[in-house]
Amino acid sequence: MSLNTIALITGGNRGLGRATALKLAEAGTDVIVTYRSNKDEAAEVVDAVTALGRRAVALELDTTAFDTFAAFAVAVRDALETTWERDTFDFLVNNAGVAAATPVGETTVEAFDLLVNVHFKGVFFLTQSLLPLLADGGRVVNLSTGLTRFVGEGWSVYASLKSAIETWSKYLAKELGGRGVSVNAVAPGPIATDFGGGAIRDNEQLREHLGSQAALGRVGVPEDIGAVIAALLAPGTGWITGQRIEASGGTLL
Repeated sequence: MSLNTIALITGGNRGLGRATALKLAEAGTDVIVTYRSNKDEAAEVVDAVTALGRRAVALELDTTAFDTFAAFAVAVRDALETTWERDTFDFLVNNAGVAAATPVGETTVEAFDLLVNVHFKGVFFLTQSLLPLLADGGRVVNLSTGLTRFVGEGWSVYASLKSAIETWSKYLAKELGGRGVSVNAVAPGPIATDFGGGAIRDNEQLREHLGSQAALGRVGVPEDIGAVIAALLAPGTGWITGQRIEASGGTLL
């Protein structure tokens, strides 16, 4: 693997993706961040990474537009050649996500399909499209959720799809092992971001309630998860593969 490592982070313009990009940049990794619609946010992340002395590129990507993945792979290849004079990148972080509550008896087909497309189908086929560009000895981190272990009412579809991601991560680890590629799933607990309308970030009462359920006595912040992902991608942790790593502050132990 090149000493000058490159990470591709989906949904890297905000929240956990942005925090991961900055933590990786602090550790000496260059980044490609994707964004779906907010180009200005992505540009701000590129500027922040550049200010840390690393190189960064922002590329537009809708992870539900499956027929664009081949063209996106070409765009990644072009960016690698132009910016880094390389034809591979080292780390893939499948972070892009969307929230939608799915209470039993009230869930629409549209909400169900959106969650499937973003959190499983899109991750599967995007990764498949990018594998030829992932360097041997590289690493993949898929984002899961603490809700695959503890139950939050109304999140059954989201949590079930993340369970699928955890299972798929094990299979992918097995299939890519011959290339020296490790694959793991990181499962955040409650985090104060704009995810799901920013309820945890903006509602102090909810934050206190959820924090009281954690052994460490608080909800997480994006930097907590960014640091965990950066640690999984640091030199010396490549022997970890096929694992679910929960980062929840000890929620509901």
